[in-house]
Amino acid sequence: MNWYEKLSQYFPIEEMKSKEHIEALLKERGDIYNKDEGPNHVMMYVEFDDFIFIDYLFVSKNSRGQGLGHQLIEKLKKRGKPIILEVEPVDYEDSDTEKRLRFYKREGFEHAQSIGYQRRSLATKEVNQMEILYWSPTEESEENIFEKMKKTYKMIHTYKDNKWYGESYLPADKALTFDENRNERDILADI
Repeated sequence: MNWYEKLSQYFPIEEMKSKEHIEALLKERGDIYNKDEGPNHVMMYVEFDDFIFIDYLFVSKNSRGQGLGHQLIEKLKKRGKPIILEVEPVDYEDSDTEKRLRFYKREGFEHAQSIGYQRRSLATKEVNQMEILYWSPTEESEENIFEKMKKTYKMIHTYKDNKWYGESYLPADKALTFDENRNERDILADI
């Protein structure tokens, strides 16, 4: 199975970029967009000067619980930059969502409760609520995380979206919002 098939089987269609989109990012944005692949994992991530964004992290079922995910996260943490990623809220009918959140909590990630994120899938046309998690070696503010997430959205998620999907994603200021008084509970609190 190739790297894209592994990702496609694990991630829901509404979260997947097309293979063409990812291949273009690897080729045309190869200075910042990276693939770390092994027999039991695929990690796609963006590394900017001041932060890292994990686009996809897949560890095969037969390798889970053996520390591979921890090793991959540790490799990124050693770079000394904030790490940002997006997750879907807990779906109690899908036990993987809770396991993922538990994993990121163990790795020291925090929920950016001030950031609202709604992304319309160009594959399903549905609007999906997503949450932002982050880890930082410093006291990074959620407002800074928000600005970094907007940069990622503009440079990666919507990169040539019209070419790959025949239409554009929502603009960053519609998909992402920042409100310090947003009444969103910490999704990691009860995990």
